[in-house]
Amino acid sequence: MKHLFTYNWMIRDEWFDLLADIPKKELTLSRTGGPGTILETLFHIVKVEHNWIRDLKERPISSTTYADMDDKLEKIRELSDRFHEEVREFVMEWDGSSEGRMLHLTGGNGNEIRCTYGEALRHIIVHEVHHIGQLSIWAREIGIPPVSSNLIHRRIMLA
Repeated sequence: MKHLFTYNWMIRDEWFDLLADIPKKELTLSRTGGPGTILETLFHIVKVEHNWIRDLKERPISSTTYADMDDKLEKIRELSDRFHEEVREFVMEWDGSSEGRMLHLTGGNGNEIRCTYGEALRHIIVHEVHHIGQLSIWAREIGIPPVSSNLIHRRIMLA
């Protein structure tokens, strides 16, 4: 599981690099699917990952909103980097001993969420992969080749 988190983080950083020179108009254009725009989707990926980790740590989630990002890719990347420290620490210390521990939450829509800690971690991984697929489609729509999602040859090593 740690390898897949590391993979997601690598891909995310490559998306930030790729999109750095794309006009703001393209990054903020409303698109079909996802949270709405490229920037909102990147923010959503970062925030959801952090919120789930905070839930697993039984700590309050961040009150940061997309509006706080001022439609700026740089601010979302800074948030990602800031949140990453806490997320990475939790993931890299994961030893599986809490795999079956139950997590009980109330979702943003008021529905009860019940899952194991292991399921929550796997959900975080898949959630990002899903949205990266959306970014890939949107990149092609604006005429840029997407970040390669190929896991092979990335030589992911855990430190």
